[in-house]
Amino acid sequence: MKKDIKVVAAIIENENKEILCALRSPDMSQPNMWEFPGGKVEEGESLQAAIEREIKEELDCDVEALEIFNDNIHEYEKVIVNLVCLRCKLVKGVPQAKEHSKLIWLKRENLDSLKWAPADGPAVKQLIGS
Repeated sequence: MKKDIKVVAAIIENENKEILCALRSPDMSQPNMWEFPGGKVEEGESLQAAIEREIKEELDCDVEALEIFNDNIHEYEKVIVNLVCLRCKLVKGVPQAKEHSKLIWLKRENLDSLKWAPADGPAVKQLIGS
């Protein structure tokens, strides 16, 4: 039986209406694919607390979780991921790539130029369409 994992990801938009995209490092699962930054929700943790903690750990900056943007389930070979993307506002600091290979800011219409991790695909489509 596959393991179920609940994961949160941040949709962070800057003042130029660009969205933060993170390139997974070669050491991560889904290597060298793009994603919205985030990580696993810990037991007893709210979605908002999880994304704020994960962004602090991964990007060394502070965000405020605003609302759920997209919630989908993707079945990988070994796990089933429930990815909840939350709109977040950057409140302190500048995102730094501590775990990712690279961070870039992209306009919505250019998001599909990247090779996204499959679980992030529905949120990318929704962003391009909104």
